[in-house]
Amino acid sequence: MRRSVVVALWLVTLASTLALAQESALQADFRREGERVSDACHFSFKAFPGCAYELFTDHPLHVAAGNLPPQNGFGLGAAFVTSKNTKNWRMSWDVDAVGAIRGSWRAGAYMKMIHTPPVVIHPIIPTAGEGSSGTLAKKKKTNPPAVHPYTVFNLYAQSISLNKLNFFGLGNDTTLAGASVFGMTQTVIGGNVIKPVFEWPAIRKLNLALLGEINGRFVDIRGENGQSLPSIETLYANATAPGLSTQPGFIQFGEGLRIKPVIGDYFQLNYLANFQQFVAASDSQFSFRRWTVDLNHTFFLYGYTQTAPKSVDSSGPDECAPTGETCPAVSHTRNLNGSIGVRLLLSESATSATSVVPFYFQQTLGGSDIDGNPALSSYQDYRFRAPNLLLLRESFEHSIWGPFGFSFMADQGRVALTRGDIGFDHLKHSFATGLTLRAGGFPMIYLMYAWGGNEGQHTIFSMNSSLLGGSARPSLQ
Repeated sequence: MRRSVVVALWLVTLASTLALAQESALQADFRREGERVSDACHFSFKAFPGCAYELFTDHPLHVAAGNLPPQNGFGLGAAFVTSKNTKNWRMSWDVDAVGAIRGSWRAGAYMKMIHTPPVVIHPIIPTAGEGSSGTLAKKKKTNPPAVHPYTVFNLYAQSISLNKLNFFGLGNDTTLAGASVFGMTQTVIGGNVIKPVFEWPAIRKLNLALLGEINGRFVDIRGENGQSLPSIETLYANATAPGLSTQPGFIQFGEGLRIKPVIGDYFQLNYLANFQQFVAASDSQFSFRRWTVDLNHTFFLYGYTQTAPKSVDSSGPDECAPTGETCPAVSHTRNLNGSIGVRLLLSESATSATSVVPFYFQQTLGGSDIDGNPALSSYQDYRFRAPNLLLLRESFEHSIWGPFGFSFMADQGRVALTRGDIGFDHLKHSFATGLTLRAGGFPMIYLMYAWGGNEGQHTIFSMNSSLLGGSARPSLQ
């Protein structure tokens, strides 16, 4: 009897081993995720944080959450993330879809390929006076491998449908009386590349990277009735809102460079220069060019290594850590983190004598823009819109306890219909302060109160739609 039981147990163990041997890598990922969720989620108040962490950050499947563009609500859905590593490549795939109660939605598929060639370790050549050459030859001392940034390729296809976008007219002097609303669906199909330049020792400290992109952009503008504001076509026509009556497809190219040097232990520059060409496929009157200079300066109060965020280049929008690594844990550290920032953003557009910039591709200041970036936060979302934009920002951030922090921002900016009108006069002003939450791999959350403009105050609660550390989705403007 005992022998038969032993044989039966052995057969069960063998069957399980064979089943696991036939299990695919993806099936194994799902099984291990199920085990982690089962361990973390049980009926206990103390288990809630750990359970939420698993549900919102684990892979290959997790809850996707975050704000859609301003005025379109909070999106909730699902994300699927998987990856595969080869000798020379790290590849990851990311598919997500979220919807909001107000009817807006976003769905996309993203692929990231990181070129990871083998690191060559060169032997150290001994110098005179370092000891006997025979002893050094036996030890074969080698240089430690240098940290080499890798080339990153991104491919993506994304569609987004937004039911409420504000339009107040064009220019820096529009009034609230011109407020209207429109809906937009935009599909972006394309890719980009980030190529670090690391071959020349003289520029390594600059952390220089070359940028390139090509996108197909397909936009559909619609009126929105039943809102608290009039629909856009009741107040504006094609002359006052270029591109309102027709929206051709666009091929959009982009080239740029970025430097992110760290100077000493406390100061970092993050400079971006970018040039874009929007080529209308069927109507050249909407073709235009745009160049952007974004100069960020950050002073870390307690040193760069304690406060600097990780690079987002190596992670997808639904990943909070590079492929093969675990997400950052929710930290309750009492270490102080703090920084002072100064930013200058200048963007200008150029057209031919017979072309114009479509209003839906013009950048905005006020509240947050369509990509969720706050600027002049005390004003309404999308308040000022034009082909040319200038923004100055001074900011201060400091930890309070664990993942909670305090933030203060002072913005000055303006938009202009022509490049000649961009300058440092007639700037709009705004201040904002509030609390931030950066908890492990969770999306960044902030609650801000903004004031200082001449149109009232604005309270902002927002959750970044990308996991902490994850790269941004394609820009919508």
